[in-house]
Amino acid sequence: QVQLEESGGGLVQLGGSLRLACVVSTSIFSIYNSGWYRQAPGKQRELVAHISSGGSTNYADSVKGRFTISRDNAKNTMYLQMNSLKPEDTAVYYCKLQLPGYDSWGQGTQVTVSS
Repeated sequence: QVQLEESGGGLVQLGGSLRLACVVSTSIFSIYNSGWYRQAPGKQRELVAHISSGGSTNYADSVKGRFTISRDNAKNTMYLQMNSLKPEDTAVYYCKLQLPGYDSWGQGTQVTVSS
């Protein structure tokens, strides 16, 4: 079973930056679509950024121009660079890999932005 592990979360001030990483336990993860999601307290989990197997990216309107999704195939790792962070970005961030027939999720990493 494919496993994903996020890291890089933490506490940051308004306007600060963080880079999240998601290590995937398969060397062929780049052939699948993947993405970053987040869930704030009392809210549904929402898509933040998506990267296709071909490398195309798309973002939630709320993070466009501030967040960048990328991946390093040699390291089996996906990243989310987050700049100009706002308190409303506070959430648990999850990475997801779309595998044939099911989705595999990481355990999540907490991001807290203080004002």
